[in-house]
Amino acid sequence: MEDGLPFTKMNGLGNDFVVVDARTSGIRLTREQINRVSDRQTGIGCDQFIVLEPARPGSDIFMRIYNGVGEEVEACGNATRCIAHTVMQETGKDHAAIETVAGVLLAYPAAEGGAITVDMGVPKLRWDQIPLAEPFHDTRAIELQIGPIDAPILHSPAVVNMGNPHAIFFTDDIDGLDLARIGPMLECHPMFPERANISVVRVDSRERMVVRVWERGAGLTRACGTAACAVGVSAFRKRLAERRAEVVLPGGPLTIEWRERDDHVLMTGPFEIEYEDMIAPALLNGAT
Repeated sequence: MEDGLPFTKMNGLGNDFVVVDARTSGIRLTREQINRVSDRQTGIGCDQFIVLEPARPGSDIFMRIYNGVGEEVEACGNATRCIAHTVMQETGKDHAAIETVAGVLLAYPAAEGGAITVDMGVPKLRWDQIPLAEPFHDTRAIELQIGPIDAPILHSPAVVNMGNPHAIFFTDDIDGLDLARIGPMLECHPMFPERANISVVRVDSRERMVVRVWERGAGLTRACGTAACAVGVSAFRKRLAERRAEVVLPGGPLTIEWRERDDHVLMTGPFEIEYEDMIAPALLNGAT
């Protein structure tokens, strides 16, 4: 990589990605290289690092996802919309089948101009599917709290797996919470053997919720598509919202629908292709 490595910068509602197309080169980056590129102070900076690999039977492309510290993760809804747009531009088709380690996701243009809908599949709701460290019969509210036992800051989250594990706390005061401090503690709580994405949610109406997210391995983020899906599912299960609702993240709104006929979760939102450039050889090689 003496000449560097081409990449495309993309984002969905400000949830941003460095995307490397390895379909012909077969290049594989190390965890250390991904971490250096993802660093916002000394690298290019991104929430997730995406590597595109050749399609397998039943899909148009394989999307491999890494968080900012270089760990491979299972799913990213916002990145799926961006990559789906790229695939549909390449193929001329009106849909795209994006495969990740969590499975194949189907995406297609939404009725709203400039938006893409992704079928995120069926949510996993059993405690051992999320997974949790101990059994809970009802995952709409598990026994977990942070803060004094008689006056917890947060407690009784709903939990769901949308390709990755999520814990969702419903509270009236999402802005007053120090999520940068609380998020890491909850992400790494012993209850979550694979760690978890943490969302705090204020329900404004049965059709609108406002959310802040601490993303596993990435920290505070402007948007997280799988978190928005997890919020929509959990709110409906708790009878706080309808099956179709707007989930407003710091970067903007997503429309989430938990379809009744097949239990699939549909996520609709925008995408943006920002620019193309080269990852500098010094950044890849660790030179200072």
